[in-house]
Formats: sequence, C-alpha cells, structure tokens
Amino acid sequence: MVHERSISAADKERLTKLKETVSKARDTFLGYPVSKDFDYSELYDFLEYPINNLGDPYEDGTWKVQTHEMEREVVAFFAKLFRANPSDYWGYVTNGGSESNLYGLYLAREMYPNAMVYFSESTHYSVRKNIHLLNIPSIVIRSQENGEIDYDDFKNTIQYNRHKPAIVLANFGTTMKEAKDDVSRLKSIMRELAIHDHYIHCDAALAGTYGAFIEPRLPFDFKDGVDSISISGHKFIGSPIPTGVIITKRSYRDRISKGVSYIGSLDTTITGSRNGHSALFLWYTLKKLGEEGLKARYQHSVDMAAYCKEKLKEIGIESWTNPGAITVVMPHTSKEVKTKWQLATEENISHIICMPNVTKEQIDSFIDDAATYPVIEEETIDCDF
Repeated sequence: MVHERSISAADKERLTKLKETVSKARDTFLGYPVSKDFDYSELYDFLEYPINNLGDPYEDGTWKVQTHEMEREVVAFFAKLFRANPSDYWGYVTNGGSESNLYGLYLAREMYPNAMVYFSESTHYSVRKNIHLLNIPSIVIRSQENGEIDYDDFKNTIQYNRHKPAIVLANFGTTMKEAKDDVSRLKSIMRELAIHDHYIHCDAALAGTYGAFIEPRLPFDFKDGVDSISISGHKFIGSPIPTGVIITKRSYRDRISKGVSYIGSLDTTITGSRNGHSALFLWYTLKKLGEEGLKARYQHSVDMAAYCKEKLKEIGIESWTNPGAITVVMPHTSKEVKTKWQLATEENISHIICMPNVTKEQIDSFIDDAATYPVIEEETIDCDF
C-alpha cells in the first residue's frame, strides 16, 4: 500500500477557515434556488466507495459499484409526477439542470436534424451554450413583462419557418421571475400553423419538482404535450452535490443508443461516467418525503413568499410573484443588502427565493436590513445570476 502523509498544519487550518466561511455564507443567502435543509448523515458510509453509475441505468453492465436501482426509482418517481406514459418513459440522474437541458436538445436534434430552436429571452443562459455546442440554428422570442414567453411573437416568428421542424424550449420557472410558459398554448399554436414535426423540451429546473402541486394547475408535463422535462435535484429537494434529472420517452432514447462492449451497456447518456452518490441522495430524500412531503415543502415555501411580500409592503417596497411561484420579485436592493443576503440581481430587479428552509425569522432579519440600507438610485447594477 502506498504511504500517504498527512496534510500540513497550515492546510488543516485552511480547511477549518473554509468550513467557517462556507457555513456563514450558507446561513445568509436568500437569492438563489438551493435548499440547505438536508441531512444525509445516514449515507456517509457510502462515501468510502467509488460509486459510478456508468452506462444506461436500465442496462445490466459489467461494472457493479453503482446505484442504478435507486436511479431507476428516482426516474420512476418523477415520470409518474410528470404524467409520463408508464410504458414509454426513460431518464437518468444528471450532473445538473444544464446537462438535462443539453440532453433534451440533443434528442430533439437527432430526431429533427434540420430543425430551428425557439426559446424566450428569459431562458437560462446555459441553453444558448447548449444550442451552440449542438450547432442548431435558433431564434430568440420576446418575453412578456412577467417573464413568460410572448405567444404572439412566438406565433409570428415560427410561421415564417413553417417549412422547418420546430424545437421549442419551454420554461417552467424562469431564472429571475419564475415565469412559466404554457405548454398547451405553445402546442396549440404549432397545431394551428400545421407544424407537425416538432419537439418540446421543458426546462423545469426549480418549479418542476413542485409543479404537480400548484393550484390552479399549470400545463407543463407529458400529458400537456412535452417530449422531455429537466429538473435540478439540488434546488428544491436539496443535495450537497449539484444534480439533476432528465425524463423523456424510451422510444426517443432508442433512436440514439449505441452498445459499448467495454462496459457491457448502452451509451445513452451525455457523460458516460456519472455520480452514483447523487442518485442515492435523491432516492433517500424521496423515500423520506414522498409526494405528500414534497407538497408540504411547497406549501411552506408559498406561505413564506406571501409573508415576504407582506413584510416588504410594510416598509414601502412593492413586490410580486407569478402564479404559484415561490420567487418574490422586487426592485434592486442596496449593495449592503445584496452582498449580505447574496441576492441575484438583473437590470433593475432582485429576487428572494423562498426555499423550504427559509423561515419567518430570516425574512424578518432581511426586512430589517432592507429598511436600514435604502437603495441609492445612482448605484450601478450588475447581473449575478
């Protein structure tokens, strides 16, 4: 066995200081969609193993240090939540929402190589990068004031390219305003224009996890007409490792799968090697929560968003939320408040995202700071998100 020396006292001190810094930063952020109320201590023993979910989670390969069984159960949970066809769904646990979006767009391109991609200007920045990587032509559609796609602009734009298949990137919870595009309406427009060859991918990174519990219900899932849905696991559910899930149709996956003798499995994912611990973490939390637990987390977040708007109004700051959203949109804050509470800011707005771990006490503390440090109009605003 190779001898391993201990790290130096100075490096140990660096780790101690890093833990203090990370802990302090974790306790004072309200502007980013990351849940921090998780406890995976029961799974710590699994960190002793090189768990790699190599290959397709539905194939029995030669590599056995994996959590494919748990991964399949995670996929099945969300396939049911998203009303996928029980006999025609497939998916895997990704490294995050960006990879999940890339996979959805990749499937769409393979189905329709000559397609045009349409997405709104409120779409997450990673989508532009993914489209560039896949080398697909695209057109940006205007957004409405609330961040939702402008359906008139979509219709006017897509009709000029009726001769081409359409790949539509729909948002179910935009980055800054948590706006949700109406999938049924997008599909209806394409039906009206007789665009039969189309693919709709839904980026539901944050809101997809609780989308089934929003009342009144908003159209975003397979029964509403999507072909694939992506979510992030480290956002609403919570995980120490960034993670995501992609759900699509097995019949689509079959079009791109290729056998790899080296691993004794199919090559159906983006990265090949994947973090098996992520699938285990998600499986563990979903087993503890179930649908009712997720619904309760969502209800708490909605209640906190309402409380936040009420408290902001009391100090003279107008704010608003989109229907069913847990993101409270408000005018940009002072530099002091923005820095302390790590608020994402774009142009003239900031937001607070009332994740399940957010409490009234945190909001009250934020309100005290917002009242103490008023916004200076000349202040330069940058974009952190």
